[in-house]
Amino acid sequence: MDALIRLLDRLTEAIGRFFSWLILVMVVIMFANVVLRYAFGIVDTQMYQAVNWSFGMVLTACAGYALLHDDHVRVDVFYGAASDRKKAVVNLVGGIVLLAPFLYVLWERVFPYVRRSWILREGAQELSGIQAVYLLKSFILVFVIVLGIQGLSVILKSIRTITVDARTSGKHDRGGLGG
Repeated sequence: MDALIRLLDRLTEAIGRFFSWLILVMVVIMFANVVLRYAFGIVDTQMYQAVNWSFGMVLTACAGYALLHDDHVRVDVFYGAASDRKKAVVNLVGGIVLLAPFLYVLWERVFPYVRRSWILREGAQELSGIQAVYLLKSFILVFVIVLGIQGLSVILKSIRTITVDARTSGKHDRGGLGG
């Protein structure tokens, strides 16, 4: 199980690091947009859309990375002070009861939407816009995949923590003599 967890975490880390470079791309494109607009009076719709697209790609593709590094939003009133075992139980229940069904429903609802977009080779509504909207829509599925990968890792880590803690606490219950 540890090897699978390490593999899932490494995959999530690699995906997150790769797509985080789009933030630099966004900054460069936005800087170019500002210079072109205010210095030369040139407005390029595709460049503005590229910034928005890059943001959407970073947001969706790095969701698993945020979960890996525990950087997602959480109400930390009770969780922060909880023991590792209680945190693992919360993560396990949350992963199975909330995350997995959410990802399943999202995939089921979005896949036909993205598929149709690919079939139509959907483009931007603006004539001067980026004419590959189907690629951007595909990142909704990327979101499901990367969050699913890291969600599985969280579930496996939780199971490991709960079972190891149960074995450890069993030894302590017998006076620390082992068993």
